[in-house]
Amino acid sequence: MSDSKPTLASGEGVRALIALMDTLRSPGGCPWDAEQTHESLLEYLLEEAYETVDAVHAGDRAALKEELGDVLLQVVFHARIAQEHATDPFDVDDVARGIVEKLTRRHPHVFGDAQTPAAHEAQARWEELKAAEKQRASVTDGVPDSMPASLLAVKLLTRARRKDSTAAVPSVESEAAARTVEQLFADSLGAPDVQVRVGELLLGLIAAANAVGVDTETALRTAVRDYRARLRAAEGVSD
Repeated sequence: MSDSKPTLASGEGVRALIALMDTLRSPGGCPWDAEQTHESLLEYLLEEAYETVDAVHAGDRAALKEELGDVLLQVVFHARIAQEHATDPFDVDDVARGIVEKLTRRHPHVFGDAQTPAAHEAQARWEELKAAEKQRASVTDGVPDSMPASLLAVKLLTRARRKDSTAAVPSVESEAAARTVEQLFADSLGAPDVQVRVGELLLGLIAAANAVGVDTETALRTAVRDYRARLRAAEGVSD
């Protein structure tokens, strides 16, 4: 008898995972899996996402395959819980159909008559289509407030730079910080060196703040929320 595992056709692995989760979640399955909720699983969703990032940074393909499986498990798990909702159920097929429809709409240069743009133009077009679909009044709409403060700051600043409006974009750079970074660029021989030196500057700032009892995550999040409010005000959008 061969000990080799049967070869699964394309998609069979996903279907096997869906069936397995159904067994775990159903009567007679796993008590722990059965009692989980969308809320209770959030910490695992975030953890698996960060572990996937670590695997990519490490260039570890075996770890990447495993972590992507863990992320996929979270998607299937959440979809299985959603399937049980009393008044608004949906399942993993509904999730998949939704993303297929979204990707089709947002790639008119592939699935429609639009001309094929350059990569950066395709990204800008994606943002335009996304804003139109969701009828967003502000570039800040749809940016999750639960992101880590540094990622939230980068996201809002990037959105503000892309803003196609005559409204003034609020400044966030202090003169001292701007001069410091400009000097680093002037003194450095190349971009990698600039990145290292900016990283050291940020780490030093965090260390100094920590030494006097300042929670830098909270401090930055407060500043970012203030920037978001000023940006929305500049757009003429009220909360």
